[in-house]
Amino acid sequence: MEVGTVTITLEDKPQDASDAQKDAGKAISPEASKAKDAKPATERKRARSLTEDKRFKLFSGTANRPLADEIATHIGVKVGEAKLQRFADGEVYFQLLENVRGVDVFVVQPTCYPVDQHLVELLVMIDALKRASAARITVVVPYYGYARQDRKDRPRVAISAKLIADLVTTAGANRALFVDLHAAQIQGFFNIPVDHLFASPVLVSYFRELNLPNLTVVSPDAGGVERARFFAQKVGAPLAIVDKRRTDINVAEVMNVVGDVEGQNCLIIDDIIDTAGTLVKTVDALYANGAAAVYACASHAVLSGPAIDRIANSRLEEVVVTNTIPLRDAAQKLSKIKVLSIAGLLGAAIESIHMETSVSSLFS
Repeated sequence: MEVGTVTITLEDKPQDASDAQKDAGKAISPEASKAKDAKPATERKRARSLTEDKRFKLFSGTANRPLADEIATHIGVKVGEAKLQRFADGEVYFQLLENVRGVDVFVVQPTCYPVDQHLVELLVMIDALKRASAARITVVVPYYGYARQDRKDRPRVAISAKLIADLVTTAGANRALFVDLHAAQIQGFFNIPVDHLFASPVLVSYFRELNLPNLTVVSPDAGGVERARFFAQKVGAPLAIVDKRRTDINVAEVMNVVGDVEGQNCLIIDDIIDTAGTLVKTVDALYANGAAAVYACASHAVLSGPAIDRIANSRLEEVVVTNTIPLRDAAQKLSKIKVLSIAGLLGAAIESIHMETSVSSLFS
């Protein structure tokens, strides 16, 4: 097989220094000025509807396909066709079945349990899209795994939240969209634009309709005070704080309640419910201080280990969570747990990013 050589000749040669100086002294006519300011004729305009926009596609991994389907329904598109399989040893195989060259692509994949498996899926999907010449790749990660390891709180530990940020960026992501990061400063771990959404509009709407009398919003620890304060302002309720001392990983000891909760309906606000150890101890502390009833809400229902049994056996009236993470069957059967959808919020954010409009306006 012969290999040919192609030579590309540029007809428009760059001006030398003397020609440039001559042209610099010439006056620019009004017509030339308008032509200079005019947009290139090849610039494409975005379609008014994402349904008609050929330069937009939405793909999903296996972590939370129902949420991706809800988002697609909300914005009027279909989830892109792709093949995601695993070899016998668990190795991920991913193939796009659609052309994405020059397309603005969004990939929905929370890094929930099993965290490492879903993370690798996300990285492989990003790499496939990059190699298929997608114009821009935005990862939509409703739940960001490893977010709790965002600093060195003990000697000789990893800052895993930063490591995962580097992996996502290196894989080829151009932008990221998250929901309720465990710590807002994680946005600074990324060298790409990050949009940080909050599930609070969905949760606030629910509790406004519930209209609980004598409501007090409670932060289960000092780190969640800002989140709880925002929620309290939105529902017009006072704020209380629980002083918590963590003795080990997934082990917490509630020490004291700061604020008056006697006779109040208390609403505990958190971002993650993992083993529910902190949650049930907070509930016990509130009842010990005279609370009339205790509710809880959180963005991410991780619910690992004994969490479901702890919630079932607790004195909680109701636990309200969002569908950033798919619930296990046992959690779905528990009447105390109510799930709210954030598909509309994510869909609106995706539309705003694609149309290049303000995402922050969703919270105004």
